[in-house]
Amino acid sequence: MTKCGYVSVVGRPNAGKSSLLNWLVGEKIAMVSHKANATRKRSNIIVMHEDDQIVFVDTPGIHETEKLINKFMLDEALKAMGDCDLILFLAPITDKLTHYEDFLVKNKKNVNHILLLTKIDNVSNEEVLAKMKEYEVYSDKYESVIPVSIKKATTHADILDSVVKHLPEHPYLFDPEIMTTEHMRDIFKEFIRESIFENISDEIPYETDVLINKVEEKPKIDVIKATIIVQKGTQKGMIIGKNADAIKRIGRDARLKIEKLTGRKCFLELFVSIKKGWTKDKQGLKELGYDVTF
Repeated sequence: MTKCGYVSVVGRPNAGKSSLLNWLVGEKIAMVSHKANATRKRSNIIVMHEDDQIVFVDTPGIHETEKLINKFMLDEALKAMGDCDLILFLAPITDKLTHYEDFLVKNKKNVNHILLLTKIDNVSNEEVLAKMKEYEVYSDKYESVIPVSIKKATTHADILDSVVKHLPEHPYLFDPEIMTTEHMRDIFKEFIRESIFENISDEIPYETDVLINKVEEKPKIDVIKATIIVQKGTQKGMIIGKNADAIKRIGRDARLKIEKLTGRKCFLELFVSIKKGWTKDKQGLKELGYDVTF
């Protein structure tokens, strides 16, 4: 009998969740940014490990704030934690234990979890062992601790073997050939958002979103039209840039990401529109695809 189940990947903002998932699946699917709170919604990434199927759930970082969009993000993370068979909690090696202690409080259903120590590439083995020793005070809470280095010695199997041990026997939930349940339009949207984070500084990326207006698959090229949503006129000017330099960079970077994933040529046309206060307005959030239920 095969094993199959949902595994939520959680941690503080910028803990390395999306990077880990892209590494495990072997493809660039989840949005990655060096800036915190880039991921806004849950997404499923499917990994086959021998005869078993793991459905990883990428989540926004666990954090507290008053903005409505951020409350939605926290709600997404908490729902993912409550609805899964196992949790992977990512703890950067330099973090104090306070983020983990906060997670233990929020894990209301006491779902089994594995603790992954991330970002260990720039520390010594002694420092890794010392951090593992710190977490031993909570050894009755977690199933195991795994130091993770995407760049160095850790292999996919180290993590996947441990995950599968805690999954139920169950038929596959999804076609083994697919890597994500996300629609391509949503992946395109995230690639454009990621390019905004990479090319625009300060708070502006956090107050932007993207609407995919049209995707047309022509014989030799994909045509994608999308609108970047901002909150203020000044933000629109910065997204466009002098001589439209900024939006050209955003479009070029996003197009290359899309072409790498699809293996097809892409024509990407970007527009910019102002929607005042959308991050604080429930109706505005719903219009942009965020199912606000609180």
